[in-house]
Amino acid sequence: MKVAEVVGRSLAAHGVKHVFGVVGSGNFHVTNALVAAGARYVPAAHEGGAASMADGYARVSGRLAALSVHQGPGVTNALTGVAEAAKSRTPLVVLAPEATSPRSNFFIDLPGLAASVGAEFRRVGAATAADDAAWACRAGRTVVLGLPLDVQGEPAALTAVAVAAPAEEPAPPVASLVDALAAARRPVFIAGRGASRRGEPARAALTALADRCGALLAVSAAAKGLFAGDPWYVDVSGGFATPLAAELISGADLVVAWGSTLNMWTTRHGQLIPPDAVVAQVDRDPAALGVNRPVDVAVRGDVVAVAQACAAALAPAPGWRTPELRARIAAEGRWRDVSYVDESGAGRIDPRTLSVALDDLLPAERTVVVDSGNFMGYPSMFLSVPDAAGFCFTQAFQSIGLGLASALGAAVARPDRLTVAALGDGGFLMSAAELTTAVRLGAPLLVVVYDDAAYGAEVHHFGPDGHPLDTVTFPDADLAAIARGYGCAGLTVRGRGDLDGVRAWLDGPRERPLVVDAKVVSARGSWWLEEAFRGH
Repeated sequence: MKVAEVVGRSLAAHGVKHVFGVVGSGNFHVTNALVAAGARYVPAAHEGGAASMADGYARVSGRLAALSVHQGPGVTNALTGVAEAAKSRTPLVVLAPEATSPRSNFFIDLPGLAASVGAEFRRVGAATAADDAAWACRAGRTVVLGLPLDVQGEPAALTAVAVAAPAEEPAPPVASLVDALAAARRPVFIAGRGASRRGEPARAALTALADRCGALLAVSAAAKGLFAGDPWYVDVSGGFATPLAAELISGADLVVAWGSTLNMWTTRHGQLIPPDAVVAQVDRDPAALGVNRPVDVAVRGDVVAVAQACAAALAPAPGWRTPELRARIAAEGRWRDVSYVDESGAGRIDPRTLSVALDDLLPAERTVVVDSGNFMGYPSMFLSVPDAAGFCFTQAFQSIGLGLASALGAAVARPDRLTVAALGDGGFLMSAAELTTAVRLGAPLLVVVYDDAAYGAEVHHFGPDGHPLDTVTFPDADLAAIARGYGCAGLTVRGRGDLDGVRAWLDGPRERPLVVDAKVVSARGSWWLEEAFRGH
Protein backbone atom coordinates (compact mmCIF):
# COMPACT_ATOMS: atom_id res chain seq x y z
CA MET A 1 0.00 0.00 0.00
CA LYS A 2 1.01 3.58 -0.53
CA VAL A 3 1.54 5.97 2.35
CA ALA A 4 -1.77 7.85 1.91
CA GLU A 5 -3.72 4.59 2.09
CA VAL A 6 -1.83 3.37 5.14
CA VAL A 7 -2.49 6.64 6.97
CA GLY A 8 -6.21 6.50 6.18
CA ARG A 9 -6.55 2.88 7.24
CA SER A 10 -4.53 3.47 10.41
CA LEU A 11 -6.70 6.40 11.47
CA ALA A 12 -9.84 4.33 10.97
CA ALA A 13 -8.31 1.43 12.93
CA HIS A 14 -7.61 3.80 15.82
CA GLY A 15 -11.18 5.03 16.06
CA VAL A 16 -11.67 7.83 13.53
CA LYS A 17 -15.26 7.34 12.36
CA HIS A 18 -15.92 10.84 10.99
CA VAL A 19 -13.75 13.06 8.82
CA PHE A 20 -14.77 16.62 7.96
CA GLY A 21 -13.19 18.62 5.19
CA VAL A 22 -12.88 20.04 1.71
CA VAL A 23 -11.16 17.69 -0.72
CA GLY A 24 -8.47 18.79 -3.18
CA SER A 25 -5.61 17.12 -4.95
CA GLY A 26 -3.37 16.83 -1.90
CA ASN A 27 -5.86 15.14 0.44
CA PHE A 28 -7.87 13.17 -2.13
CA HIS A 29 -6.25 9.78 -1.59
CA VAL A 30 -5.98 9.87 2.20
CA THR A 31 -9.62 10.94 2.51
CA ASN A 32 -10.76 8.16 0.19
CA ALA A 33 -8.70 5.66 2.18
CA LEU A 34 -10.44 6.73 5.39
CA VAL A 35 -13.85 6.38 3.77
CA ALA A 36 -12.95 2.98 2.31
CA ALA A 37 -11.97 1.87 5.82
CA GLY A 38 -15.42 2.79 7.15
CA ALA A 39 -15.26 6.45 8.15
CA ARG A 40 -18.01 8.89 7.16
CA TYR A 41 -16.90 11.91 5.19
CA VAL A 42 -18.78 15.18 5.86
CA PRO A 43 -18.04 17.85 3.23
CA ALA A 44 -18.08 21.51 4.24
CA ALA A 45 -18.44 24.68 2.19
CA HIS A 46 -15.16 26.09 3.53
CA GLU A 47 -12.18 24.65 5.37
CA GLY A 48 -12.80 26.98 8.31
CA GLY A 49 -16.26 25.48 8.65
CA ALA A 50 -14.86 21.95 8.36
CA ALA A 51 -12.42 22.62 11.21
CA SER A 52 -15.20 23.85 13.49
CA MET A 53 -17.44 20.94 12.53
CA ALA A 54 -14.71 18.48 13.48
CA ASP A 55 -14.13 20.35 16.75
CA GLY A 56 -17.85 20.42 17.61
CA TYR A 57 -18.26 16.75 16.73
CA ALA A 58 -15.33 15.71 18.94
CA ARG A 59 -16.51 17.81 21.90
CA VAL A 60 -20.09 16.56 21.86
CA SER A 61 -19.43 12.92 20.95
CA GLY A 62 -16.31 12.48 23.08
CA ARG A 63 -14.74 10.66 20.13
CA LEU A 64 -11.71 11.41 18.00
CA ALA A 65 -12.38 13.28 14.75
CA ALA A 66 -10.33 14.08 11.68
CA LEU A 67 -10.10 17.20 9.53
CA SER A 68 -8.93 16.80 5.93
CA VAL A 69 -7.84 19.85 3.92
CA HIS A 70 -5.82 20.80 0.85
CA GLN A 71 -2.18 21.82 1.08
CA GLY A 72 -1.32 25.50 1.58
CA PRO A 73 -4.52 27.59 1.46
CA GLY A 74 -6.65 24.70 2.67
CA VAL A 75 -4.59 24.65 5.85
CA THR A 76 -4.58 28.42 6.31
CA ASN A 77 -8.34 28.62 5.65
CA ALA A 78 -8.85 26.15 8.51
CA LEU A 79 -6.42 27.77 10.91
CA THR A 80 -8.83 29.68 13.16
CA GLY A 81 -10.91 26.57 13.77
CA VAL A 82 -7.75 24.56 14.41
CA ALA A 83 -6.60 27.20 16.92
CA GLU A 84 -9.93 26.97 18.76
CA ALA A 85 -9.62 23.18 18.90
CA ALA A 86 -5.99 23.28 20.05
CA LYS A 87 -6.69 25.83 22.78
CA SER A 88 -9.64 23.69 23.90
CA ARG A 89 -7.43 20.56 23.87
CA THR A 90 -9.89 18.86 21.54
CA PRO A 91 -8.73 15.42 20.34
CA LEU A 92 -8.48 16.10 16.59
CA VAL A 93 -6.21 14.89 13.79
CA VAL A 94 -5.65 17.48 11.06
CA LEU A 95 -4.65 15.82 7.80
CA ALA A 96 -2.46 18.50 6.27
CA PRO A 97 -0.86 17.77 2.88
CA GLU A 98 2.49 19.46 2.71
CA ALA A 99 4.45 21.00 -0.16
CA THR A 100 7.95 20.76 1.27
CA SER A 101 9.77 22.69 -1.46
CA PRO A 102 10.02 26.43 -0.66
CA ARG A 103 9.62 27.12 -4.38
CA SER A 104 6.10 25.67 -4.40
CA ASN A 105 3.18 28.11 -4.42
CA PHE A 106 1.65 25.88 -1.76
CA PHE A 107 4.62 26.03 0.61
CA ILE A 108 4.00 27.14 4.17
CA ASP A 109 5.96 26.52 7.36
CA LEU A 110 3.58 23.82 8.55
CA PRO A 111 5.43 22.91 11.78
CA GLY A 112 5.68 26.61 12.67
CA LEU A 113 2.03 27.15 11.86
CA ALA A 114 0.97 24.28 14.11
CA ALA A 115 3.18 25.51 16.94
CA SER A 116 1.83 29.05 16.63
CA VAL A 117 -1.70 27.93 17.58
CA GLY A 118 -0.67 25.36 20.19
CA ALA A 119 -1.19 22.20 18.11
CA GLU A 120 1.18 19.26 18.07
CA PHE A 121 2.93 18.43 14.79
CA ARG A 122 4.19 15.21 13.25
CA ARG A 123 5.40 14.61 9.71
CA VAL A 124 4.54 11.25 8.15
CA GLY A 125 7.38 9.17 6.71
CA ALA A 126 7.17 6.24 4.30
CA ALA A 127 8.86 3.89 6.76
CA THR A 128 6.77 5.04 9.75
CA ALA A 129 3.36 5.95 8.28
CA ALA A 130 1.27 3.59 10.41
CA ASP A 131 3.14 4.54 13.59
CA ASP A 132 2.84 8.25 12.82
CA ALA A 133 -0.92 7.97 12.35
CA ALA A 134 -1.25 5.89 15.52
CA TRP A 135 0.73 8.46 17.51
CA ALA A 136 -1.57 11.25 16.30
CA CYS A 137 -4.62 9.29 17.43
CA ARG A 138 -3.17 8.56 20.87
CA ALA A 139 -2.00 12.12 21.54
CA GLY A 140 -5.31 13.12 23.12
CA ARG A 141 -5.19 16.63 21.72
CA THR A 142 -5.08 18.52 18.42
CA VAL A 143 -2.37 17.19 16.09
CA VAL A 144 -1.40 18.52 12.67
CA LEU A 145 -0.27 15.47 10.71
CA GLY A 146 1.98 16.63 7.88
CA LEU A 147 1.55 14.55 4.71
CA PRO A 148 4.35 15.52 2.28
CA LEU A 149 3.06 15.41 -1.28
CA ASP A 150 6.15 13.56 -2.48
CA VAL A 151 5.77 10.92 0.24
CA GLN A 152 2.05 10.14 0.02
CA GLY A 153 2.46 8.11 -3.17
CA GLU A 154 5.49 6.12 -2.02
CA PRO A 155 5.15 2.48 -0.96
CA ALA A 156 4.72 2.30 2.78
CA ALA A 157 6.60 -0.08 5.02
CA LEU A 158 4.48 -3.16 5.61
CA THR A 159 3.87 -2.76 9.33
CA ALA A 160 0.78 -3.99 11.10
CA VAL A 161 -1.81 -1.45 12.16
CA ALA A 162 -1.99 -2.32 15.85
CA VAL A 163 -4.20 -0.61 18.39
CA ALA A 164 -2.16 -0.13 21.55
CA ALA A 165 -3.85 -0.63 24.89
CA PRO A 166 -3.87 2.50 27.05
CA ALA A 167 -1.22 2.53 29.74
CA GLU A 168 -2.48 1.99 33.26
CA GLU A 169 -2.11 5.11 35.38
CA PRO A 170 -0.58 4.86 38.86
CA ALA A 171 -2.82 5.58 41.83
CA PRO A 172 -2.82 9.34 42.50
CA PRO A 173 -1.49 10.66 45.82
CA VAL A 174 -4.50 12.17 47.57
CA ALA A 175 -3.58 12.46 51.24
CA SER A 176 -3.23 16.26 51.21
CA LEU A 177 -6.52 16.68 49.37
CA VAL A 178 -8.30 14.32 51.78
CA ASP A 179 -6.97 16.39 54.68
CA ALA A 180 -8.24 19.60 53.07
CA LEU A 181 -11.68 18.07 52.44
CA ALA A 182 -11.89 16.74 56.00
CA ALA A 183 -11.06 20.16 57.45
CA ALA A 184 -13.51 22.11 55.25
CA ARG A 185 -16.93 23.21 56.41
CA ARG A 186 -17.99 25.03 53.23
CA PRO A 187 -16.34 23.18 50.31
CA VAL A 188 -17.13 24.04 46.69
CA PHE A 189 -16.20 21.91 43.69
CA ILE A 190 -15.62 23.69 40.38
CA ALA A 191 -15.45 21.21 37.51
CA GLY A 192 -13.97 22.30 34.20
CA ARG A 193 -13.44 21.05 30.69
CA GLY A 194 -11.12 18.27 31.89
CA ALA A 195 -13.90 16.84 34.05
CA SER A 196 -16.68 17.30 31.50
CA ARG A 197 -14.68 15.34 28.94
CA ARG A 198 -14.90 12.32 31.25
CA GLY A 199 -18.68 12.63 31.08
CA GLU A 200 -20.88 10.42 33.26
CA PRO A 201 -17.97 8.77 35.13
CA ALA A 202 -16.78 12.21 36.26
CA ARG A 203 -20.28 13.29 37.24
CA ALA A 204 -20.82 10.10 39.25
CA ALA A 205 -17.44 10.26 41.02
CA LEU A 206 -17.63 13.98 41.83
CA THR A 207 -21.23 13.94 43.03
CA ALA A 208 -20.46 10.92 45.24
CA LEU A 209 -17.50 12.73 46.80
CA ALA A 210 -19.51 15.94 47.17
CA ASP A 211 -22.28 14.00 48.91
CA ARG A 212 -19.70 12.56 51.30
CA CYS A 213 -18.14 15.88 52.29
CA GLY A 214 -21.16 18.19 51.85
CA ALA A 215 -19.73 20.20 48.94
CA LEU A 216 -21.62 22.42 46.54
CA LEU A 217 -21.19 21.74 42.82
CA ALA A 218 -20.27 24.39 40.25
CA VAL A 219 -18.69 24.35 36.80
CA SER A 220 -16.70 26.54 34.47
CA ALA A 221 -18.68 27.76 31.47
CA ALA A 222 -17.12 25.07 29.26
CA ALA A 223 -18.48 22.33 31.54
CA LYS A 224 -22.04 23.64 31.87
CA GLY A 225 -24.53 20.84 32.38
CA LEU A 226 -22.16 18.35 34.01
CA PHE A 227 -24.20 18.26 37.23
CA ALA A 228 -27.61 19.10 35.72
CA GLY A 229 -30.44 17.97 37.96
CA ASP A 230 -28.38 17.64 41.13
CA PRO A 231 -30.03 19.60 43.99
CA TRP A 232 -26.65 21.01 45.10
CA TYR A 233 -25.63 22.27 41.66
CA VAL A 234 -25.29 26.07 41.52
CA ASP A 235 -24.40 26.13 37.78
CA VAL A 236 -21.59 28.27 36.32
CA SER A 237 -18.86 29.96 38.34
CA GLY A 238 -17.45 33.26 37.10
CA GLY A 239 -18.90 35.98 34.93
CA PHE A 240 -22.01 33.91 34.16
CA ALA A 241 -22.66 33.04 37.82
CA THR A 242 -26.09 33.78 39.26
CA PRO A 243 -26.16 36.12 42.26
CA LEU A 244 -26.70 33.08 44.49
CA ALA A 245 -23.78 31.15 42.98
CA ALA A 246 -21.49 34.15 43.37
CA GLU A 247 -22.57 34.57 46.98
CA LEU A 248 -22.00 30.93 47.87
CA ILE A 249 -18.66 30.50 46.08
CA SER A 250 -17.46 33.70 47.75
CA GLY A 251 -18.26 32.12 51.11
CA ALA A 252 -16.32 28.89 50.55
CA ASP A 253 -13.48 27.85 52.83
CA LEU A 254 -12.23 25.27 50.29
CA VAL A 255 -12.41 25.44 46.50
CA VAL A 256 -11.42 22.33 44.56
CA ALA A 257 -10.90 22.71 40.82
CA TRP A 258 -11.46 19.44 38.96
CA GLY A 259 -10.02 19.66 35.44
CA SER A 260 -10.31 23.45 35.57
CA THR A 261 -7.42 25.91 35.53
CA LEU A 262 -9.45 28.56 37.41
CA ASN A 263 -8.84 31.19 34.74
CA MET A 264 -9.94 34.81 35.00
CA TRP A 265 -13.37 34.07 33.50
CA THR A 266 -14.14 31.30 36.01
CA THR A 267 -12.98 33.31 39.04
CA ARG A 268 -13.96 36.86 37.98
CA HIS A 269 -10.29 37.80 37.83
CA GLY A 270 -9.67 36.05 41.14
CA GLN A 271 -12.26 38.04 43.06
CA LEU A 272 -14.81 35.24 43.37
CA ILE A 273 -12.59 32.99 45.51
CA PRO A 274 -12.14 34.28 49.09
CA PRO A 275 -8.52 35.20 49.93
CA ASP A 276 -8.56 32.97 53.01
CA ALA A 277 -9.98 29.91 51.23
CA VAL A 278 -7.84 26.85 50.63
CA VAL A 279 -7.56 26.24 46.89
CA ALA A 280 -6.91 22.77 45.48
CA GLN A 281 -6.53 21.71 41.85
CA VAL A 282 -6.71 18.28 40.24
CA ASP A 283 -5.52 17.81 36.67
CA ARG A 284 -3.88 15.13 34.53
CA ASP A 285 -1.58 17.72 32.96
CA PRO A 286 1.15 18.84 35.38
CA ALA A 287 1.61 22.04 33.35
CA ALA A 288 -1.97 23.03 34.18
CA LEU A 289 -1.45 22.92 37.96
CA GLY A 290 -1.22 26.46 39.30
CA VAL A 291 -1.01 27.92 35.79
CA ASN A 292 -3.48 30.76 36.45
CA ARG A 293 -3.19 31.23 40.21
CA PRO A 294 -1.29 29.73 43.15
CA VAL A 295 -2.90 26.64 44.65
CA ASP A 296 -2.44 25.23 48.12
CA VAL A 297 -2.97 21.60 47.12
CA ALA A 298 -1.98 20.32 43.66
CA VAL A 299 -2.83 16.77 42.62
CA ARG A 300 -1.76 15.32 39.31
CA GLY A 301 -4.20 12.65 38.22
CA ASP A 302 -7.42 11.73 36.50
CA VAL A 303 -10.40 13.49 38.11
CA VAL A 304 -12.41 10.27 38.34
CA ALA A 305 -9.62 8.29 39.99
CA VAL A 306 -8.76 11.10 42.40
CA ALA A 307 -12.39 11.66 43.40
CA GLN A 308 -12.94 7.96 44.01
CA ALA A 309 -9.76 7.67 46.07
CA CYS A 310 -10.76 10.67 48.20
CA ALA A 311 -14.27 9.31 48.78
CA ALA A 312 -12.86 5.99 49.94
CA ALA A 313 -10.60 7.73 52.48
CA LEU A 314 -13.01 10.38 53.76
CA ALA A 315 -15.41 10.25 56.68
CA PRO A 316 -18.90 11.66 55.96
CA ALA A 317 -19.53 15.31 56.85
CA PRO A 318 -22.53 17.61 56.30
CA GLY A 319 -20.60 20.57 54.90
CA TRP A 320 -22.99 23.20 53.51
CA ARG A 321 -25.94 20.94 53.24
CA THR A 322 -29.03 22.08 55.07
CA PRO A 323 -32.68 21.88 54.01
CA GLU A 324 -32.81 25.69 53.94
CA LEU A 325 -29.92 26.00 51.48
CA ARG A 326 -31.31 23.23 49.29
CA ALA A 327 -34.61 25.10 49.07
CA ARG A 328 -32.82 28.33 48.26
CA ILE A 329 -30.85 26.71 45.42
CA ALA A 330 -34.09 25.31 44.02
CA ALA A 331 -35.70 28.77 44.12
CA GLU A 332 -32.77 30.97 43.04
CA GLY A 333 -30.30 28.69 41.31
CA ARG A 334 -31.20 29.54 37.68
CA TRP A 335 -30.92 32.86 35.89
CA ARG A 336 -34.53 32.64 34.81
CA ASP A 337 -35.47 32.75 38.50
CA VAL A 338 -33.80 36.16 38.87
CA SER A 339 -36.23 39.02 38.25
CA TYR A 340 -35.56 41.65 35.57
CA VAL A 341 -37.39 44.47 33.81
CA ASP A 342 -38.42 43.35 30.32
CA GLU A 343 -37.11 46.01 27.90
CA SER A 344 -38.85 44.65 24.80
CA GLY A 345 -40.45 47.26 22.58
CA ALA A 346 -40.19 49.31 19.39
CA GLY A 347 -39.96 46.17 17.27
CA ARG A 348 -37.19 44.55 19.30
CA ILE A 349 -37.26 41.76 21.90
CA ASP A 350 -35.30 41.69 25.14
CA PRO A 351 -32.68 38.93 24.71
CA ARG A 352 -33.50 37.62 28.18
CA THR A 353 -37.17 37.33 27.30
CA LEU A 354 -36.26 35.63 24.03
CA SER A 355 -33.98 33.13 25.78
CA VAL A 356 -36.48 32.27 28.54
CA ALA A 357 -39.24 31.74 25.96
CA LEU A 358 -36.99 29.48 23.90
CA ASP A 359 -36.03 27.52 27.01
CA ASP A 360 -39.73 26.81 27.54
CA LEU A 361 -40.33 25.87 23.88
CA LEU A 362 -37.38 23.62 23.14
CA PRO A 363 -37.31 19.91 23.98
CA ALA A 364 -35.25 19.03 27.04
CA GLU A 365 -33.00 16.76 24.97
CA ARG A 366 -30.99 19.47 23.24
CA THR A 367 -27.45 20.47 22.34
CA VAL A 368 -26.75 24.18 22.69
CA VAL A 369 -23.76 25.57 20.77
CA VAL A 370 -22.78 29.17 21.51
CA ASP A 371 -20.73 31.45 19.26
CA SER A 372 -18.71 34.36 20.65
CA GLY A 373 -19.88 37.94 21.02
CA ASN A 374 -21.80 40.43 23.13
CA PHE A 375 -24.90 38.21 23.03
CA MET A 376 -23.33 34.98 24.25
CA GLY A 377 -24.26 35.27 27.92
CA TYR A 378 -27.98 35.05 27.17
CA PRO A 379 -28.10 31.53 25.69
CA SER A 380 -25.33 30.36 28.01
CA MET A 381 -27.22 31.44 31.10
CA PHE A 382 -30.86 31.04 30.20
CA LEU A 383 -30.93 27.89 28.03
CA SER A 384 -30.71 24.74 30.13
CA VAL A 385 -28.95 21.61 28.90
CA PRO A 386 -29.41 17.98 29.95
CA ASP A 387 -25.73 17.18 30.52
CA ALA A 388 -22.21 18.32 29.68
CA ALA A 389 -22.47 16.88 26.16
CA GLY A 390 -25.43 19.20 25.63
CA PHE A 391 -23.33 22.37 25.75
CA CYS A 392 -20.59 23.42 23.34
CA PHE A 393 -18.86 26.71 24.14
CA THR A 394 -16.59 27.98 21.34
CA GLN A 395 -14.63 30.55 23.34
CA ALA A 396 -11.08 29.25 23.73
CA PHE A 397 -9.79 31.53 20.94
CA GLN A 398 -12.56 34.14 21.40
CA SER A 399 -13.27 34.22 17.67
CA ILE A 400 -16.71 34.98 16.34
CA GLY A 401 -18.05 32.95 13.44
CA LEU A 402 -17.32 29.42 14.69
CA GLY A 403 -20.70 28.60 16.24
CA LEU A 404 -22.72 27.59 13.18
CA ALA A 405 -20.21 25.04 11.89
CA SER A 406 -19.53 23.75 15.42
CA ALA A 407 -23.27 23.17 15.74
CA LEU A 408 -23.27 21.13 12.54
CA GLY A 409 -20.54 18.91 13.97
CA ALA A 410 -22.58 18.58 17.15
CA ALA A 411 -25.66 17.62 15.12
CA VAL A 412 -23.69 14.88 13.38
CA ALA A 413 -22.49 13.64 16.78
CA ARG A 414 -25.96 13.62 18.39
CA PRO A 415 -28.69 13.31 15.73
CA ASP A 416 -31.05 12.15 18.48
CA ARG A 417 -31.08 15.66 19.96
CA LEU A 418 -32.21 19.02 18.65
CA THR A 419 -29.11 21.14 18.04
CA VAL A 420 -29.45 24.86 18.77
CA ALA A 421 -26.86 27.24 17.36
CA ALA A 422 -26.88 30.58 19.22
CA LEU A 423 -25.11 33.24 17.17
CA GLY A 424 -24.70 36.99 16.90
CA ASP A 425 -25.46 38.63 13.57
CA GLY A 426 -21.76 39.25 12.90
CA GLY A 427 -20.82 35.62 13.46
CA PHE A 428 -23.82 34.45 11.43
CA LEU A 429 -22.81 36.50 8.40
CA MET A 430 -19.20 35.30 8.68
CA SER A 431 -20.29 31.67 8.52
CA ALA A 432 -23.52 31.72 6.50
CA ALA A 433 -22.03 29.63 3.67
CA GLU A 434 -22.27 26.58 5.94
CA LEU A 435 -26.06 26.82 5.78
CA THR A 436 -25.64 24.92 2.50
CA THR A 437 -23.98 22.17 4.50
CA ALA A 438 -26.83 22.23 7.03
CA VAL A 439 -29.38 21.79 4.25
CA ARG A 440 -27.31 19.05 2.62
CA LEU A 441 -27.09 17.15 5.91
CA GLY A 442 -30.79 17.56 6.65
CA ALA A 443 -29.74 18.36 10.19
CA PRO A 444 -32.42 19.02 12.85
CA LEU A 445 -30.87 22.42 13.47
CA LEU A 446 -32.33 25.57 14.99
CA VAL A 447 -30.19 28.67 14.41
CA VAL A 448 -31.04 31.61 16.68
CA VAL A 449 -29.39 34.88 15.69
CA TYR A 450 -29.29 37.55 18.40
CA ASP A 451 -29.37 40.39 15.87
CA ASP A 452 -28.40 43.87 17.07
CA ALA A 453 -27.12 45.02 13.64
CA ALA A 454 -23.64 45.57 15.05
CA TYR A 455 -20.53 44.08 16.51
CA GLY A 456 -22.18 44.60 19.87
CA ALA A 457 -19.14 43.99 22.06
CA GLU A 458 -17.26 46.84 20.39
CA VAL A 459 -20.31 49.13 20.54
CA HIS A 460 -20.56 48.68 24.30
CA HIS A 461 -16.82 48.76 24.84
CA PHE A 462 -16.04 51.97 22.98
CA GLY A 463 -19.40 53.75 22.84
CA PRO A 464 -19.44 54.98 26.45
CA ASP A 465 -16.17 56.85 25.82
CA GLY A 466 -17.69 58.79 22.96
CA HIS A 467 -15.84 57.08 20.11
CA PRO A 468 -17.57 57.03 16.69
CA LEU A 469 -19.16 53.65 16.03
CA ASP A 470 -19.64 53.73 12.26
CA THR A 471 -17.09 50.96 11.80
CA VAL A 472 -18.96 48.50 14.04
CA THR A 473 -22.63 49.20 13.28
CA PHE A 474 -24.49 48.04 10.18
CA PRO A 475 -27.78 48.60 8.34
CA ASP A 476 -30.45 46.20 9.55
CA ALA A 477 -30.50 43.13 7.30
CA ASP A 478 -33.18 40.52 6.63
CA LEU A 479 -31.23 37.51 7.85
CA ALA A 480 -34.28 35.25 7.56
CA ALA A 481 -34.43 35.99 3.82
CA ILE A 482 -30.71 35.22 3.51
CA ALA A 483 -31.34 31.88 5.22
CA ARG A 484 -34.22 31.06 2.88
CA GLY A 485 -31.89 31.74 -0.03
CA TYR A 486 -29.66 28.92 1.21
CA GLY A 487 -32.63 26.55 1.43
CA CYS A 488 -33.42 26.91 5.14
CA ALA A 489 -36.68 27.99 6.71
CA GLY A 490 -36.45 31.58 7.96
CA LEU A 491 -38.34 33.50 10.63
CA THR A 492 -38.07 37.05 11.96
CA VAL A 493 -38.84 37.57 15.66
CA ARG A 494 -39.58 41.00 17.14
CA GLY A 495 -41.74 39.90 20.08
CA ARG A 496 -42.87 36.81 21.98
CA GLY A 497 -45.81 36.29 19.64
CA ASP A 498 -43.49 35.75 16.70
CA LEU A 499 -42.11 32.64 18.39
CA ASP A 500 -45.25 30.72 17.33
CA GLY A 501 -43.33 30.03 14.14
CA VAL A 502 -40.63 28.25 16.17
CA ARG A 503 -43.30 26.16 17.86
CA ALA A 504 -44.76 25.20 14.50
CA TRP A 505 -41.34 24.16 13.19
CA LEU A 506 -40.66 22.11 16.33
CA ASP A 507 -44.01 20.34 15.91
CA GLY A 508 -43.39 19.64 12.24
CA PRO A 509 -41.07 17.25 10.44
CA ARG A 510 -38.05 19.61 10.81
CA GLU A 511 -36.92 18.67 7.31
CA ARG A 512 -35.04 21.95 6.87
CA PRO A 513 -32.99 23.91 9.38
CA LEU A 514 -34.78 26.94 10.81
CA VAL A 515 -32.96 30.28 11.12
CA VAL A 516 -34.54 32.74 13.56
CA ASP A 517 -33.54 36.37 13.02
CA ALA A 518 -34.29 37.75 16.48
CA LYS A 519 -34.16 41.54 16.47
CA VAL A 520 -32.91 42.09 20.01
CA VAL A 521 -32.82 45.16 22.21
CA SER A 522 -29.28 46.51 22.30
CA ALA A 523 -29.43 49.67 24.39
CA ARG A 524 -26.86 48.33 26.84
CA GLY A 525 -24.11 45.75 26.96
CA SER A 526 -24.50 42.35 28.55
CA TRP A 527 -24.10 42.51 32.33
CA TRP A 528 -21.06 40.26 32.12
CA LEU A 529 -19.38 42.31 29.37
CA GLU A 530 -17.77 44.89 31.60
CA GLU A 531 -16.10 42.12 33.55
CA ALA A 532 -14.98 40.40 30.37
CA PHE A 533 -13.34 43.49 28.94
CA ARG A 534 -11.03 43.64 31.93
CA GLY A 535 -9.25 40.69 30.32
CA HIS A 536 -8.47 42.58 27.09
